[in-house]
Amino acid sequence: MTEGPITKKIIAFAIPLFLGQLLQQLYNVVDSVVVGNVLGKEALASVSTTGSLIFLMVGFINGLFMGSGVIIGKRYGARDLEGVSVAVHTGITFAAIMGIVLTVWGFFFTPVLLTWMGTPADVMPNSVLYFKIYFLGGLGNVMYSACCGVFQAMGDSKRPLHYLFISTVINTVLDILFVRFLGFGIGGAAAATIIAQFVSAILAFVKLTKVQGPHRLYLSKLRIDGETLKKELKIGFPTGIQNSVIAIGNVVVQSNINAFGSVAMAGCGSYFKLEGFVFLPITCMSMALTTFVSQNLGAGEYDRVKKGSASGIAISVLCAELIGVIEFNFSPIFLRMFSSEADVIAVGVAQSRTESLFYCLLALNHCLAGILRGAGKTKIPMTVMLSSWCLLRITYITVIVHFIPVVNVIFWAYPLTWTVSAIAFVIYYFKADWIHNFAKENAL
Repeated sequence: MTEGPITKKIIAFAIPLFLGQLLQQLYNVVDSVVVGNVLGKEALASVSTTGSLIFLMVGFINGLFMGSGVIIGKRYGARDLEGVSVAVHTGITFAAIMGIVLTVWGFFFTPVLLTWMGTPADVMPNSVLYFKIYFLGGLGNVMYSACCGVFQAMGDSKRPLHYLFISTVINTVLDILFVRFLGFGIGGAAAATIIAQFVSAILAFVKLTKVQGPHRLYLSKLRIDGETLKKELKIGFPTGIQNSVIAIGNVVVQSNINAFGSVAMAGCGSYFKLEGFVFLPITCMSMALTTFVSQNLGAGEYDRVKKGSASGIAISVLCAELIGVIEFNFSPIFLRMFSSEADVIAVGVAQSRTESLFYCLLALNHCLAGILRGAGKTKIPMTVMLSSWCLLRITYITVIVHFIPVVNVIFWAYPLTWTVSAIAFVIYYFKADWIHNFAKENAL
């Protein structure tokens, strides 16, 4: 990533990420499609209500490993090969520990969390069952993300794609088998997911033990280096907090949606699955920019960082807005994948047409956050998103829904907070001398 045509390098790195994110989204959508069409809207609502809580817990832990990827990328850009090896082994060891913690915590605290969210009684039993089984695969989920993060930090976005493709096929086949033909119900959908997660994690882990390069994994070297972990957490902890505050805001949104009943839950849940496809070009470009910036700052290529950042932002914003226009016009067709019930589709369409034309702002936010993460400036995205995507979003919903108890007003929370955070990011990006302060503030 430190040599050659900038835009070509970023796009070449981003395309496998895009395909991987596409598979990941299909992987997530399969449960909803099968459950919604085979078991009905109550079961679909049960799957939908768990999404925010899953992101709350998984998002925090995955955010921690962003720090590992940034440190690996910087050291690789600076050609500190021994440092790369230490960072890899520290990150993977820490991932295993956190995966076990996530599994235990998610399994036992499920009923409490769903109760706090105000999950309706008719949805609660299936939600608890799905959540508990899902989090039995917490270790697989975290280990897959950590291993693929190593590949991506080294500039390899293709290998994670291969493993995810295999995992997606397994999840799809098992979903249909367990739910439709064997009658295992919503528990079968969750079981299919965790089996597929462990397969992808094992494949990625085994490959790391066989690659040639400084990121090769040796079982005998799996241990935590205190100084390296401290640096990884210094960068990763704010990103984990950022993911969590976004998730907390979404949990509040979901709690308010739950108050409108299972139709609103199913309709909004279907929209959120559809919206996940919008995140594909946004997320992959943000990840590509993080790797690009970290490697080039490590190599001292400051002008290259500026040019690559501008190119990545332009591509992501344009793609996101194009997708938004398409979704605005064809959302009724897309949402029929999840449910054939008119009232459910109507809620999903209303949310889609409220938010879709503002996707350009969502892309701008994620790209600028990705660039700053690559520079080790993770506290800035955390602060901006804590204040806008969590505090402002919660305040808006709490006040407005009290006076206007209509589900549609909840949908405007997203464009409003995207706008506020985009303004804050742009001001910091152009006013702060974050690139030239990198060398003295982020010593490896």
